[in-house]
Amino acid sequence: MKTENFSKTKIKICGLRRREDILAVNEANPDYCGFIVEFPKSFRSVTADEVRELVKNLSPEIQPVGVFVNASMELVRSLLDDGTLAMAQLHGQENESYIAELKAHTDKPVIKAFSIKTADDMENALQSPADYILLDQGSGGTGKTFDWSLIPKIERPFFLAGGIGEENLEQAIREIHPFAVDLSSSVETEKWKDPEKIRRVVDIVRKAVQD
Repeated sequence: MKTENFSKTKIKICGLRRREDILAVNEANPDYCGFIVEFPKSFRSVTADEVRELVKNLSPEIQPVGVFVNASMELVRSLLDDGTLAMAQLHGQENESYIAELKAHTDKPVIKAFSIKTADDMENALQSPADYILLDQGSGGTGKTFDWSLIPKIERPFFLAGGIGEENLEQAIREIHPFAVDLSSSVETEKWKDPEKIRRVVDIVRKAVQD
């Protein structure tokens, strides 16, 4: 497992699509930033070529993550292999064989997202061969939380997503102890990334007291 040792929760800002978004994260300096790649159903979707251009201006301290939904293996591998992305996040119905094939062809970490609505969903997520799991409430990007009591004490590193913002970010870190928190809609104003909101949430994570 190509995962990092962690003690303090990290933060990922997802759904970047403009040069202005890159400048905002460069200033706030989260650990990860996410790009929704070639998924036209999302208004945050960008093309592979757009990701390549955006990442050129990204601070080397921030790891770029590609978010894919049932994408072709060729698309995912191309952006990992050419150094555009540091990680791939799979948000569709990608099965274990898809993940195994991807991991066999790249040394970059793979995140698999899971919709957590029942204890069985949680157990299924824990069995994933991905390097990291991401726990979400459903389709992603809706700004809604799920029932955090479904999360048992987890030994493996996980990303927590879904409805996390300034009002509950510290609580999520204190109670859930995720490897990383993943925010998107809560750092937007009228569907565009808001630099001030991004700065504030990164600051909250950096200052959060963790047991």
